[in-house]
Amino acid sequence: LETKHSSSMDAQDDDASVELLLSEQYNRPLDIAVQQQRIPAWHPILDPEWMIYSYLILAVILIPLGYHLETESEKVVEMSVVYDSTNPDEQPCGIGMRYNANENCTLQFTVPQTMKPPVLVYYELHNFHQNHRAYFASRDDFQLTGQVGNQAKTSAVACEPINKLGNITINPCGLIANTFFNDKITLLDNGAVDDEGLNLTMVEEGIAWRTDLEYRFKMPDGYQQQECPQDGCDASCCTNLGWSCKQPAIGKDDKCYAYDYPEDDTTQYLYETYPNIISPLEHVTNEHFVVWMRVATRPNFRKLYGYIEQTIPAGTLLEFEINLNYVVESFGGKKALVISTNNAWGGKDKYVGITLYAMGYFCLACGIIFAVKHWFRPRRIADRKYLHYKEE
Repeated sequence: LETKHSSSMDAQDDDASVELLLSEQYNRPLDIAVQQQRIPAWHPILDPEWMIYSYLILAVILIPLGYHLETESEKVVEMSVVYDSTNPDEQPCGIGMRYNANENCTLQFTVPQTMKPPVLVYYELHNFHQNHRAYFASRDDFQLTGQVGNQAKTSAVACEPINKLGNITINPCGLIANTFFNDKITLLDNGAVDDEGLNLTMVEEGIAWRTDLEYRFKMPDGYQQQECPQDGCDASCCTNLGWSCKQPAIGKDDKCYAYDYPEDDTTQYLYETYPNIISPLEHVTNEHFVVWMRVATRPNFRKLYGYIEQTIPAGTLLEFEINLNYVVESFGGKKALVISTNNAWGGKDKYVGITLYAMGYFCLACGIIFAVKHWFRPRRIADRKYLHYKEE
């Protein structure tokens, strides 16, 4: 046994001593500086002077920048009003638990100072957790890019419990698409004008990411539409073509179109779920819907609804009509309308500036303290008196 064991060990030693040819060394790193760790490196010694200068430089940068951001934030003009809430004092337009109430309410804003374009119009929700993992994952991206039928099992599971109603498939499915904010906001023509005397108008196009509209949201595969004759904008325009529409739809160009959706008998499309908001000519390419599908990271958030590309003089009375449909009482939240300008750094947020100059003052204090200490009690680098040896 001993002989066999020693001979086997000798064989292993012989194998280990055999050097493979370079052509056979498949896992050998390339002979380049990155993989052979030969890149020149800088290893600074963080002595007291380095640290003092670093703190003072950071202070010089952060303190002015913080005050600049705070000043720019104060220039932003922002107005907001909560119009529905679980709080009785914040319910000028409350609808309670009446889903799709289809009631109208008017909100007024008096502009405190001149607002330069673009004047942004947001809706704001509180206590709505779009960042919850189950909510975030509840979508079918294949449906959003045009797929009809042949739903993958993983997508079906992700969309539950809002995937089918009996034998009717919901397209698009999932919690995000089917909790779409469906209050309708309209800027009323009350005689308000801009600095040139033109009536104010709110634009609702160009609010979604261009890449989303081009790549992530598309009409269903097999969808088709056709312009109706000028004297035939009625049901006959659909029946003559044998298409799925019952009545033609009016496009953004004010023309009349017949449309046809694939598998319409067994599928409930977005325009059927939200008939007052979504046009059958848009489906998931509606920009309000695209904005909603980009989920927020915090429970209190605002999303862009439109913008005014005109200068609004101080003292102007703005009136917005809200068509109320979205219930917030079910999740203990509230909804608000926000009118705001912005700047190169974003919207109104003074805390960013405060945070920066507070950090700057902290760095300044550290730099001064270390400088005073180093002046009175300097410490020479590599001073042997600080070395301690073990006792023999």
